[in-house]
Amino acid sequence: MLELRPTCENCNKALPPDSLEARICSYECTFCAKCVDSVLENVCPNCGGGFVARPVRPSRNWKGDNFLGHDPASTAIKHRPVDRDRHARFAAAIKALPAHQR
Repeated sequence: MLELRPTCENCNKALPPDSLEARICSYECTFCAKCVDSVLENVCPNCGGGFVARPVRPSRNWKGDNFLGHDPASTAIKHRPVDRDRHARFAAAIKALPAHQR
């Protein structure tokens, strides 16, 4: 189950469970859309993978207790600002590759 982290790991912007700005990699590293586009260039600084929009967990119990009330979002903040120069060097070699080929 997705952890639904509460903030962008880079800029610490709030990303509530219903945020359409949240982006995740396959390891659930979580960043805001602005940081993914303008800082990270769609390269996760932790694994090198790409990002996709984080799904929104239903806020109501539509079926089978599969909703925020039963499975709440995480409250653990992972604020780890990215060193832009270091990340640019890391991403340079792989950012041109489509995420599914990295």
